[in-house]
Amino acid sequence: MAHAKYDCNEGCPVEAALEVIGGKWKGVILYHLLTETIRFNELRRMIPEITQRMLTKQLRELESHGLVVRKVYAEVPPKVEYSMSDYGKTLAPVINALQAWGSNHLASQ
Repeated sequence: MAHAKYDCNEGCPVEAALEVIGGKWKGVILYHLLTETIRFNELRRMIPEITQRMLTKQLRELESHGLVVRKVYAEVPPKVEYSMSDYGKTLAPVINALQAWGSNHLASQ
């Protein structure tokens, strides 16, 4: 259940952030979109473990929070591109820090 207000205690701002960007796939999606606009199928190839249904769901959630922009072109077959919104780009320091931490973690294994 989502909180309507996040001032319940000191941990709630972190909970609010993780509610928006948490989960197995959102961070990976945001990482790929951070530097370029990517078509749906290209993004799916970049993340081969994700199902089409899950990728669609995660992208829609990110879009609903204003982090990702979806652009549909009137073509046959349909062409859909995703990119980070200006608001989404404010996550760049967080995503870059996660990437650096992940690299260090993998190196220490």
